[in-house]
Amino acid sequence: MNKTVSINLGGLFFHIDEDAYQKLNRYFDAIRSSLSADGRDEIMSDIEGRIAELLTEKLKNDKQVVSVREVEEVIAVMGQPEDYRIDDESSEKKDNSYTSPFNYGYYPYKTKKFYRDSDRALVGGVCAGIAHYFRIDPLWVRIIFILSLFITFFSSLIVYVLLWILIPKAITTTEKLEMTGEPINISNIEKKVKEEIDQVSERLKSMDYEKMGANFGSGAEKVGNGIAAVFMAIFKGIAKVIGAIITICSALTLGGLIVFFLTTLFTTTLIDTPMFMSHNMFNYTDTPFWIVGLLVLFTFGIPVFFLFLLGLKILVENLRPVGNITRYTLLAIWIISLSVSIYLGIRQATEIAYEGKTIKEMPVNVDDNLTLNVKLRYNTLYSKSVDYRRDFYITQDSTENDIIYSTNVDIHFIKTDKMKPFVQIEKLAEGSSSSEARKRAEKINYNFELVGNTLILDNYLTTDLRNKYRMQRIAVYVYLPEGMMLQLDRNTRDYIRSDYSDLSVQWSDKDQMYLLDGDELKCLDCEETDDAEVIAPDADENVNIEFEGNDTMHIHNDHENVDVEMSANKDGFKIKTTTKRN
Repeated sequence: MNKTVSINLGGLFFHIDEDAYQKLNRYFDAIRSSLSADGRDEIMSDIEGRIAELLTEKLKNDKQVVSVREVEEVIAVMGQPEDYRIDDESSEKKDNSYTSPFNYGYYPYKTKKFYRDSDRALVGGVCAGIAHYFRIDPLWVRIIFILSLFITFFSSLIVYVLLWILIPKAITTTEKLEMTGEPINISNIEKKVKEEIDQVSERLKSMDYEKMGANFGSGAEKVGNGIAAVFMAIFKGIAKVIGAIITICSALTLGGLIVFFLTTLFTTTLIDTPMFMSHNMFNYTDTPFWIVGLLVLFTFGIPVFFLFLLGLKILVENLRPVGNITRYTLLAIWIISLSVSIYLGIRQATEIAYEGKTIKEMPVNVDDNLTLNVKLRYNTLYSKSVDYRRDFYITQDSTENDIIYSTNVDIHFIKTDKMKPFVQIEKLAEGSSSSEARKRAEKINYNFELVGNTLILDNYLTTDLRNKYRMQRIAVYVYLPEGMMLQLDRNTRDYIRSDYSDLSVQWSDKDQMYLLDGDELKCLDCEETDDAEVIAPDADENVNIEFEGNDTMHIHNDHENVDVEMSANKDGFKIKTTTKRN
């Protein structure tokens, strides 16, 4: 029968038999004697806390007595003091690794734990803790977190705050060893404590004691300096975040510019590629595609490259600067590229500075008792519906020639004093001069015809790809005399344009008949309600509503009359009501 002793070890209460107590006590004395005076108490406190944790894991309940066997197993894990003694002379020569005889199945090393690293923290130490857990550099974790802010619309910030609250901070030496996954034994504990003592010593040595003595007498200055230090830490953290954003965005932009330049090199050998053909359609200066890619790379890429270096400089304080030769060379290349780009941009703009047009007029011989019908037709080679509208695109005609196809066709209706209607077809284009623009307008292919009393217009135009895209368009002007009847096909609704000088028509999804009365095209078959009769809710009397023109409405019942006048001008929409009782 052995005696039991109650002990407090690392803040935890244990029942231990006398033999185990003696063995554990001798173990502690041996450790204490093997340690140097610097940091001895802190090392012993961490070792006691670690041993208490190991004993807690071995006991099945709090009433179980610690025996010699448990103490020996703990000592085997922690190691003997003479095997792990660390001093200044032998710390670099000795192998600090230790293989416990219980590692093969009886008691393995404790696995790594998740803590917040306050020593390397920019904000809360969460990213640094994750980096320790997965054995990666904290910079990458911070970059991933910053990217996730934009991807998840800042919802990941909530996750960061929750981790900041829930994950404990590594405070003791044991917790810091668990955070990094190092074995928690005497060697590592002593080494960790000595490292922290050395760091504190270096900080103390680097302090300006004269300045501290000068500021010692002023408590207000010390408080102010403390507040300033807090704000400096906050601003430094914000600067790191901004630096990471600048680095990531500039790196992605620079990569995209490089890919674009390489693409221009390959597409120049493939003339039939869509990218090359689209560039050729807008390349008014006939500049080779690869030169355009090179100018884009240098003009935009060099400033982005310096932004990338700026972001790295914010993140890495001891970043090696770029040499003067490299810096001035890049600056010279950028100035040359910018100058050439501006020159080409000016030339590009002058190529579309003037507008030219050709006009073709066709009389419409329609008898007085006939109605002029207007219809649109489309080409099934280019589209499957007359409603299919695209400004322009590159395609091939029936003879396999590359052409520009466009549905930029506008139809206008204008009143004329002549007795007979007529049609003007205007072909318009832009160029470096009026004559050059007119020549390009003449090269537009557009067809129309008059069959009986029906004017048939194409809803598209074409031109050869060699003519390039110069805002080629068609304007159809239909001039109508007083009293002319006009029937519009429903397909014309998306192509009719009206301004202050044109006759306006109503939009509809069916064919409509119009009459030119004065200066207005009046719809003859549009659905309108001239008057209506409704029954007032919860009443025995009728309410009559009558419309007079487009701007006056009369509402009357057995007791009163209400006149409603509506008008619109530059100041807005105005409604005036007048009520008269019977």
